[in-house]
Amino acid sequence: MDSSVRNYLVVTGGYWAFTVTDGAIRMLVVLYFHLLGYSPFEVAMLFLFYEFFGIVTNLVGGWLGARIGLNLTMHIGMGMQVIALTMLTVPDAWLSVPYVMAAQALSGIAKDLNKMSAKASVKMLAGDGGESKLFRWVAALTGSKNALKGAGFFVGAALLEWIGFRGALSVLAGMLLLVLAVTALLLPQGVGKMKSKPKFTQVFSNKPAINWLSAARFFLFGSRDVWFVVGLPVFLYSVLGWSFIEVGGFIALWVIGYGIVQASAPRLIRRSHHGLGPGGGTARRSAFVLAAFPAAMALALQYRFDPTLVIVTGLVLFGVVFAINSAVHSYLILAYSDFDKVSMNVGFYYMANAGGRLAGTVLSGLVYQTQGLEGCLWWSAGFVLAAALLSFKLPEVEPPAEPG
Repeated sequence: MDSSVRNYLVVTGGYWAFTVTDGAIRMLVVLYFHLLGYSPFEVAMLFLFYEFFGIVTNLVGGWLGARIGLNLTMHIGMGMQVIALTMLTVPDAWLSVPYVMAAQALSGIAKDLNKMSAKASVKMLAGDGGESKLFRWVAALTGSKNALKGAGFFVGAALLEWIGFRGALSVLAGMLLLVLAVTALLLPQGVGKMKSKPKFTQVFSNKPAINWLSAARFFLFGSRDVWFVVGLPVFLYSVLGWSFIEVGGFIALWVIGYGIVQASAPRLIRRSHHGLGPGGGTARRSAFVLAAFPAAMALALQYRFDPTLVIVTGLVLFGVVFAINSAVHSYLILAYSDFDKVSMNVGFYYMANAGGRLAGTVLSGLVYQTQGLEGCLWWSAGFVLAAALLSFKLPEVEPPAEPG
């Protein structure tokens, strides 16, 4: 097997394992703390530091990866996730809001270190196979990651019901520690490490395309999390009366399907002229289409359509179009980046991604508590429209400059 393919598979395997724990811990925290009597806004606030430190991590992580190597930053992220999982195994009396927020801060740093490292590594490992190859590899990595995150939602909900909150966390921490040891042995050293030590100021991109894409990414991911993070699972559990396993299973199936669509995006879009992938026009058109779905769901709930039918049908359609949007964005950040700056550009881009998740997460709890799920969906439609308008500034793709 070609060494680049082997290393790509190792990176993907490590990313998969981490992602299962990331999805599981999110579902565990939402459901368990709702069960303890926390309000939707209080549950959302538990994720405040998770998302805030994701912004900081992406800003610093790309610079750090360029200095010490992407494989090392990935393993640091895994180690921090093990610590975060272990922190939550303490007795309920210790689980104050500040303590849980601190554990979630570690988990947020870990998640974004791991994601930035894996995504940037693909650019280095894809070599000179052309932009269509890069699009396929990025779509496969991102799509499979999201499918595994969906599995993590189900694993978290199922473990909560079967062995309890602390047992679930212990199982997840042990599994990830084993994966950390295996990937540390298999991956080469120094992937993505720059020959010269970059200055921290270089993390801020001076390419307009990357700045506009990052702004669009902020609103795209805010549009999902504004109703998906807190509003949706609490609505399913409290209003529709679903069990933990039903809530976790449904959201898991949605995220798995979303991941499958994302991995299939190169075939669905069917655009690869002269070895290039999709461009700014694709991102813009798919965003305008996406905005229609949360708006239609909000209207359907307002006019008293069957809420179960509205949620299930709307989520499926939203998921398909959102997955294509996300896959195009994930490709464009690498396509717009030069080889020697890829980790810093990816870090800057995922800083905007984390900012969108932070805004969406806080709004998900606040808007759901004050305006219900309908309000969350209207906010979602507004965020998608903002992403679509910003995408007018995104250029078509040109082959990035390779280092001389």
